[in-house]
Amino acid sequence: MAMSNEEKKVKKAAKPKKIKPGKIARRDAIAGVCFVLPWVIGLIVFKLVPLINSFQYSLARIKFTARGMKIEFKQFENYITMFTEDAEFPVQIVSYITQTLITAPIIVVFALIIAMFLNGKIRCRGLFRSIYFLPVIIASGPVMNMLVGQGATTIATIDSETITNALAAIMPEGFEGVTDAVADVFGNIITILWYSGVQILIFLSALQKIDSSLYEAAGIDGGSGWECFWKITLPTIKPMIVLNVVYTIIFRSNNEQNQVIVMIKDAMKGSATAKTSGYGYASAMAWVFSVVEVLIIGIMALLLMTRKDVYEKQIKRQKKLDKKEARAIRRVRRRDARNAKRKKAA
Repeated sequence: MAMSNEEKKVKKAAKPKKIKPGKIARRDAIAGVCFVLPWVIGLIVFKLVPLINSFQYSLARIKFTARGMKIEFKQFENYITMFTEDAEFPVQIVSYITQTLITAPIIVVFALIIAMFLNGKIRCRGLFRSIYFLPVIIASGPVMNMLVGQGATTIATIDSETITNALAAIMPEGFEGVTDAVADVFGNIITILWYSGVQILIFLSALQKIDSSLYEAAGIDGGSGWECFWKITLPTIKPMIVLNVVYTIIFRSNNEQNQVIVMIKDAMKGSATAKTSGYGYASAMAWVFSVVEVLIIGIMALLLMTRKDVYEKQIKRQKKLDKKEARAIRRVRRRDARNAKRKKAA
């Protein structure tokens, strides 16, 4: 049975219109793909095979002989040994998680504060930017190890022992790891703040992209500097906050100062006859550490990306109301078309 012209119009109006991306959106999408493509190709070519081999090694006991590498697969024996017989690795993993959850927000907040200061109208801004980025260049590898050994990464006026005792008196039983992590933060506060150079530059680039007319309009409406920070600055640079949190966690996790990395290297150099050492056992430790690191990154990114400001919620609510109203209009049109058809048939 052929449809009438009125029914065809109603059916056409009921279909959601597909909005094609414009030229700028397509250009940005192509630029994004071209930007990511070299990294994806490099990952597949240079990292995929080593990752597969590393996972295979984690399931085996590896010995190096005069004839080459001897692989004896033991299934999940290395992973079971890691959590049942190795008394140090689980403790270091818990300590790593606690320290990362404490130090990553400190570094990001400090970087944002310094970036906002450097974004202001001050003299010799270029010099100050260089000063804050200089530790990223010189304080790495052997230089950082030497500074830590000489005690140059602590502030002499901070009595970390007093802080530890005060926290231990406040914290309930079972939270000794949190107390140790906080004390470690105060004991290595300079080292932690030295890791904020790249984050400062990222925040600076994001702050300079904000349209100054937004602040002018907010000032005309009576908005204070604090309100402008919470309702203009933070929502605008939110993607950069997520980026800096992810970068900070990765940088801190794979740094030579991380005790888990030191343990993995020591296990790799250890005797292959021992259960808690050898190349295979070190590979298993590295995989467990990588999974924990990815979980922390995922949780932090999820917490930051899912939180929406008030205006985004209002826009989303309004869009739902518009869709609901459009559905109601389509129902009325279909009902009118059916009534018109019945009258015509009668």
